[in-house]
Amino acid sequence: MWRDSLEDLETGPWRPPASPAALHTIETALGRPLPPTLRSLLLETDGIEGLYGEDVVWPAERILNDNVAFRTSPELRSLYRPFDPLLFFGDNGGGDQFALVRAPEGDGVHVWDHETDERSLVAADLATYLREALGSGGEDWYR
Repeated sequence: MWRDSLEDLETGPWRPPASPAALHTIETALGRPLPPTLRSLLLETDGIEGLYGEDVVWPAERILNDNVAFRTSPELRSLYRPFDPLLFFGDNGGGDQFALVRAPEGDGVHVWDHETDERSLVAADLATYLREALGSGGEDWYR
């Protein structure tokens, strides 16, 4: 499904799919199921790289590691508002991170600005995010 819907956009090479076990590990570690759209994407490709090497969607292992770090790092907890409502899954290559909201559940993609701790809606859903990020030709498409 995802490959067909994104075939007109330039991406890095498609990766083999993430294993169901890897996705289960993320869900167990974070205590919630993955959003269905992200789960289905990862079951087709374990991350998506943009034309310029930006990690538009991280591989499952990075989704796990970065989200655990955001929730457990004392330094990050002292600098920023809680990250528990967010499920980070990609970045722009310049420090800003993209996330789906976990509580309350939503389809919208938000950007977290690492300099200001601002969190803003940038796309109505994962499909729109992918089309915008991959079709933009630059890292600041969401500004």
